[in-house]
Amino acid sequence: MRLDTSQQMRTEMRLRMAPRMIQSMEILQLPIMALQEKIEQELSENPMLVDLRESSPTGDAEGEEGGPPAVAEPEAEGEPSEFDSLINLDENWSELYDEGPRRSRASLSEEGDRKQDAMQNMASRPRSFHDSLTEQLCFDDCDPIVRQLAEFIIYNLDDNGYLKLDLHDVVRDFGGEATEEQAEEALRMVQKLDPPGVGARDLRECLLLQLTPETPSHDILRTLISNHLDDLQHNRLPAIEKKTGFSIATIKEALEHLRRLNPKPGASFAIDTGNKYVVPDLIVEADELGNYEVRLVDDHMPNLSISRYYQKQLRNKSTDPAAREFIQKRIQSARWLIESIEQRRNTLLKVARAIIEHQKVFLDKGPEFIEPLKMQQIADRVGVHVTTVSRAVDDKWVQTPRGIFPLKRFFGGGTTTAGGEEIAWDTIKQKLLDIIAKEDKSNPLSDEEIVDEMRRQDLVVARRTVTKYRQALNILSSRQRRQF
Repeated sequence: MRLDTSQQMRTEMRLRMAPRMIQSMEILQLPIMALQEKIEQELSENPMLVDLRESSPTGDAEGEEGGPPAVAEPEAEGEPSEFDSLINLDENWSELYDEGPRRSRASLSEEGDRKQDAMQNMASRPRSFHDSLTEQLCFDDCDPIVRQLAEFIIYNLDDNGYLKLDLHDVVRDFGGEATEEQAEEALRMVQKLDPPGVGARDLRECLLLQLTPETPSHDILRTLISNHLDDLQHNRLPAIEKKTGFSIATIKEALEHLRRLNPKPGASFAIDTGNKYVVPDLIVEADELGNYEVRLVDDHMPNLSISRYYQKQLRNKSTDPAAREFIQKRIQSARWLIESIEQRRNTLLKVARAIIEHQKVFLDKGPEFIEPLKMQQIADRVGVHVTTVSRAVDDKWVQTPRGIFPLKRFFGGGTTTAGGEEIAWDTIKQKLLDIIAKEDKSNPLSDEEIVDEMRRQDLVVARRTVTKYRQALNILSSRQRRQF
């Protein structure tokens, strides 16, 4: 075998995305709150980038010919140590540095007071489910090993309050000299805590733990839960009647009491993280003529521009070459960011206006009148690639007269009626709900019968489609919906 080296020339095409394009796509995909965080980060890292609202009392500044709007010299606290270490200007550096407006001590003090007030008004961490159970153990006088095992079990419960570990695994993972008998005693201790049903290893045990002698139909419920839980879940009441001898009326009465038990005792004690607010990126409002106007929610966005001071330093021929290179790169980065934000604004408005124009009937009459819409249709109308539309609507919310919706809510496929009219899948779901609401509960419709009923309403859908949407809407099967 001969080994050698040689040089060859070949022509090939490669698609490479410029950093500017990558940044533009990332900015487009950000929702309003994430975009504000991104801008704040850039403001803190790039000294060439300034916020006009903070740089001038009026929010305005003189512009410069052939460049982005200019602002007054940067504030003292905004000057970076990174730049300071790169250059060493002449003796007038300190005077030049002090030209910009400074924040007074009073304003800094006021800002500190506001931050302190905000910290004091923050909600403290609420007591967790596991904290509550551990505190209840304080009232039990038991063997220290058993108590430690009980705490170990508590912190191995899932969010619903179930213990998914086998007791053998509990002893193994706990370590030390613990035995399975001590683990069983610890588990019984946990299962006596509040809320009832906690520490169960399956649904059957969870429900049985919640039964007390005072529970109505106590003996019947214990029999049903212990031996016929699967039949209950599938609504096989005649089979239970045949096996137990209980009448249908007795079983139905017991079922009413069974429904008052909690199958997920831990979930009822879940930590409340507070109200979760959705901040819309767009607002849609109707005018007097019934047309819809779309506007971007950017009133509180920073008004970005390039520092006039650093632009002067860049044009100054006496500036150190290393400093000039540093300033030029940072100014270029700031301009890219400003242009990307403006491009995001224009793209988002164009896409949103095209969506609202297509879904006008949705806003006029309600969600059940939504039209089938694909992203490719909006891309063709706006004149952009479909991936641009996908990024534009990703994680974006719009406030409309009908409520606040994610922009993706307006997209969806559909089917064609017997008359050739396109109809959205959301409309199919609404028809499914209407049909099931009107059915005979003693003889509910099967999925195949629902398909036949939709066909009579000129809607052609497959049985698997009905099954999929029924399950997505948490609607039980015909056997489980039957009322005896």
